[in-house]
Amino acid sequence: MTALAGAALASLPLQSGGGFLWYAVVFLVLAILAGFAGFSGVAGISMGIARILVLIFLVLFVVSLLL
Repeated sequence: MTALAGAALASLPLQSGGGFLWYAVVFLVLAILAGFAGFSGVAGISMGIARILVLIFLVLFVVSLLL
């Protein structure tokens, strides 16, 4: 890998922490806990948010692999 390619990969904002996946896991755990507690509305909304965040993460992951 050349120095220019290494600098380009290091400057990608997609590699700075993995926030989408972290929040997806947080909302998934929230949905599971809300489901066990009987709050089906909160569980459904949390699951929907987690699903959207996982899809965004996967799209950004594929884009970062192609770059």
